[in-house]
Amino acid sequence: MNTPTPIRAVLADDERLMREQLRSRLTEVWPELEIVAEAKNGLEAVELTREHKPDLVFLDIRMPGLTGVDAARQIAQLPEDDDWLVPEIVFITAYDQYAVEAFEQGVADYVLKPAERDRLQLTVARIKKRLAQREGKEVVETSSAPLQQLLHKLSAQVNGAGAKPAYLQWIQATVGQAIQMIPVEDVLFFISDEKYTRVQTAKIEALIRKPIKELVDELDPQLFWQIHRSTLVNARAIDGITRDFRGRQLVGVKGLTEKLEVSRSYTHLFKGM
Repeated sequence: MNTPTPIRAVLADDERLMREQLRSRLTEVWPELEIVAEAKNGLEAVELTREHKPDLVFLDIRMPGLTGVDAARQIAQLPEDDDWLVPEIVFITAYDQYAVEAFEQGVADYVLKPAERDRLQLTVARIKKRLAQREGKEVVETSSAPLQQLLHKLSAQVNGAGAKPAYLQWIQATVGQAIQMIPVEDVLFFISDEKYTRVQTAKIEALIRKPIKELVDELDPQLFWQIHRSTLVNARAIDGITRDFRGRQLVGVKGLTEKLEVSRSYTHLFKGM
């Protein structure tokens, strides 16, 4: 007797706690589901889908860099083969405005944050039915025009004119042996070395594993200025600009004696100062 092939899924959410909560709820309502990978942003979601070829992808709608909707559009265009079809998409959102009629028509599905057991059970039932139809070679609109139309509509809502980008609001960092949630607005600066990024506030110094090149895309550029390839500073925390004996610009930070070096590529930020 052949053992049924497990359904495989990828989870994508830029908040680790949200991914863990969704994984826990899915374990309760769909214990046989195999979660093969987790993504922290839309770009990772596309690459992990390309790599693992899952049956199902859960996508947070608002993620920095590449939104879940734009990630879904790229995923829907991945090449299919005899053993793999474009996966079913379930959007995760904290905004009920994105729960449009097309979801209810079965083109895709959605789960509101935080994922509640009863609503997730309904989603699981729908997805199981659609996957069973695919297995039976019935015609399903997974990569058809209705899905593309839905994604186009959602993309216009998420990325539309006047829409405020979804920048990071919290930093989850290690402080000693503890994990702490730090409001982004409290961070004075970020400095990276080869392995960690230091997160400095007026009261604490913490560490994260996210490199500066990722933070640049995830933080509001009006609030955080990159002044060096390894340094981002909170513009509101800048106390002044000085020069050392070698002529290098140094940024003073309010409340701290430490000075941050400005590399030549970023000296234009402080012209006239």
